[in-house]
Amino acid sequence: MTEIRNSKHYDLEERTLQFAKRVIALVNRMPKTLPNIEIGRQLVKSSGSVGANYIEANESLSKKDFFMRIKICRKESKESRYWLKLVQVKEADEKERESLILEATELMKIFGSIAEKSK
Repeated sequence: MTEIRNSKHYDLEERTLQFAKRVIALVNRMPKTLPNIEIGRQLVKSSGSVGANYIEANESLSKKDFFMRIKICRKESKESRYWLKLVQVKEADEKERESLILEATELMKIFGSIAEKSK
């Protein structure tokens, strides 16, 4: 059975979930150096927080709560991008890291746009 959803928020929920899953997979393949372990922890937290806060925004009780959660989504996307730029990956994972940096940047822009429209 195919389900058609008119609301765009379902697509963004899936997109943020896939972002977090891709980050986790990359972190699992990273060289296990002390800096990478610490950066990896931060990266997993921030990337997962993007989607978690988006789900919270969709369940918000007020416009103010929605706006705050969307701003957190933008902040966590920006933080994820920072950690992705800082982390050291194997040469074979460099394209994936660059792709994740691009995705974090796009998510940042999307949440920034949603925040502007919800003011």
